[in-house]
Amino acid sequence: MFRVLARLVVNPATYDPTVPPDADTVLALHPLQLSRWLEEIWGLGGAQAWPAVTGTSTSSPVPLGAVDLVERLRLPDGLRDVGLRSGLRPGLVAGLPSFDNPPALGTDLPPLPWEHLVYAYLVESTGVLSVLTEVVRRYVTGESLDPPSPETLVWARTTEELFLRDAPQFSIGGLTSAVRPDAAVNRRNAYWRMFGVDLPHPLPGHPDGTAWKQPAGTAVNTRFLELWHELLRQVWLGIENDQNQVGANPTDPSYVAYLCRTIGELLRLRRRGGLLAREEFAYTSMVSWFHLTIEQETSVVEDLRATAGGGMLGNPADRLAVIASRVGMTPPRAARELFELADLMSPLMWFIELGYFDSPAIARILFDSFGVPGAPVVELMTRVVDLWQSSTGVLLKEPGGMARPTGRPSVPAQPTRLPGPIAAPVATSPARPAGAVPSSGGALNGATAVPTGMR
Repeated sequence: MFRVLARLVVNPATYDPTVPPDADTVLALHPLQLSRWLEEIWGLGGAQAWPAVTGTSTSSPVPLGAVDLVERLRLPDGLRDVGLRSGLRPGLVAGLPSFDNPPALGTDLPPLPWEHLVYAYLVESTGVLSVLTEVVRRYVTGESLDPPSPETLVWARTTEELFLRDAPQFSIGGLTSAVRPDAAVNRRNAYWRMFGVDLPHPLPGHPDGTAWKQPAGTAVNTRFLELWHELLRQVWLGIENDQNQVGANPTDPSYVAYLCRTIGELLRLRRRGGLLAREEFAYTSMVSWFHLTIEQETSVVEDLRATAGGGMLGNPADRLAVIASRVGMTPPRAARELFELADLMSPLMWFIELGYFDSPAIARILFDSFGVPGAPVVELMTRVVDLWQSSTGVLLKEPGGMARPTGRPSVPAQPTRLPGPIAAPVATSPARPAGAVPSSGGALNGATAVPTGMR
């Protein structure tokens, strides 16, 4: 959500994801304002009211598992709309908190959806949380890094206040307590239940690496990856043979629709009664803060001498790699693909979960560009297949596909790439949190740099 806010700062009248964000303004805001803004956005409904895909499925899925979940969990209207407003209005000045009570940025627009939980999983798999948490630790406990600017010190304070301690009482993001005290375990629990996957880096304080999974019991979508890989294979087969003039296209849109429907059912099973809704909102918001920090040449990036090209020209993975080297850590080699996948897969997974592709006629648009100007969905799926295969080493593209008709544009051919082993992190301090490098249980025998669960 913080990446959404950074774009609303630029254009308060509408949300346009193509607008470069104003990251420095958002990173300079007071943590109390940001916390209250999240309460306002949750109270509007967000994913509860988006996207408008009613009528596409006979099951009429509810996005968060319960029709009135947001209403039941949000702050009372009087507190949220008057007493606890964020003051994040159009024309705000970063670093000068104001708690006046105009409608906050985004509250006068149609409900803004938050990212799907898969976004949090993929971005956290890059190691960005571990790396930037170590940066904060070094800033507040010693002087092993170059002196920060005031802007970076404000960022460190806000990061610590919002994400590295218990949330304020009654906050929608307050997800640690006596019954689930470890925030890192809590996030892994959500990823494990929803997707049957774990993160690539080891879990500090849990040498066995598996005991934290036991509370989930059998309520885990262990079939998710099997179905996801089959869907990607079928979609790629359809793209490769799209509009054959000779011979049949072996892709069956009914089978693609079945795969989408089954994946959607698995995901909705984990949401029954509203389960995982608060977790999804809190974790995607948290991860977006760390993503926003390195999405541009922010003051934090500049102070850590990790610039990778002005504005949006550089890649967040390049900045992350340099920052990680400053604190003796090494992110996975697939970080570049994971950042891009996160943005592409989040809306795709929402539409799959909400039943948009449940019918063969609509499922066809995933691979069939006939009569579709520009074929944006086919382009998206082509990129997802390319990135997933490149980052995981899973062979999704069958060799020896049919030749495309002469004169038609060729489909981008991303060759299979199996990254080599990753260098071990450099130990710099006994207190350093676990790095972003897969453990021996997470490394795929040197064949890839992505979590075990993504194979």
